[in-house]
Amino acid sequence: AQLAALAAVVHHGSFERAARALHVTPSAVSQRIRTLEERVGAVLVQRGTPCVATPAGAPLLRHAERVALLETDLAASLPGLRRARDGNDPASATLPCLLRLAVNADSLATWLMPALAHFGQAAPRVQLDLLLDDQDHTSEALRRGDVLAAVTSLAAPVQGCNSHALGRLRYRATASPAFMARCFAAGVTAQTLAAAPCLVFNRKDRLQALWLQRVTRRAVEPPCHFMPSTQAFVDAALAGVGWGMNPQPLAAPHLASGRLVELLPGRTIEVPLFWQVSRLDLPALALLTDAVLGAAHTALR
Repeated sequence: AQLAALAAVVHHGSFERAARALHVTPSAVSQRIRTLEERVGAVLVQRGTPCVATPAGAPLLRHAERVALLETDLAASLPGLRRARDGNDPASATLPCLLRLAVNADSLATWLMPALAHFGQAAPRVQLDLLLDDQDHTSEALRRGDVLAAVTSLAAPVQGCNSHALGRLRYRATASPAFMARCFAAGVTAQTLAAAPCLVFNRKDRLQALWLQRVTRRAVEPPCHFMPSTQAFVDAALAGVGWGMNPQPLAAPHLASGRLVELLPGRTIEVPLFWQVSRLDLPALALLTDAVLGAAHTALR
């Protein structure tokens, strides 16, 4: 009950909403949290809007979430437990059943959603909680234990995880015809690239810098616009704000229509992606892994 209270407060963001989910009063939730804090000798919840787990509370929260995943699997084989959960019986297990993942925004916008939809149908009781980060950094969330699986560019397995190759996501350096006429009338050279504004997803994004290094063989630092959204990245290129490395699946229709053009046709970058997943024996993880590998086999190179 104490773990359920902790998980509910962090999941719902407040003691009041947690109380409604647990079918108890807010004072009962507060008492359970206080008793658990006294038991472990540390503050577990940072009160605020929303409430969040403290560094001491985070390991307990991860434990509670993994217990909930195991309980969900157990309920499938025990009709009595399943009926209690379905009927919102206050005496039944009430831990939020969350599966936390770390993914990069481009995968989410291009090929991953069918896998999540398939998983949602196969495991309707499990709620997904996605952490967005650059593919070069999602593995850090695995190392910290914040997530149980991640789409990452890291091939070597994180400790306690299995690594599965997904395929390669191709990127093309694209811009609008008007932008090309304005910034590259003299051609796409190191000099013109140094002056033409480029789009960057965030300060972790090195894709444009990598492309510039490959095509110019030198360090080129153009002015940058930060666009922390995959769709905004495409829209900004279409609007002539700057040039950027757009995923092939999103850029293809605009290239076909002529609304986008490649800066240097054929000079692409392919980012290898891997699915790193915890070795914990959780049926929900196995279902999700099957769905992710299937979607990647269909969509990635």
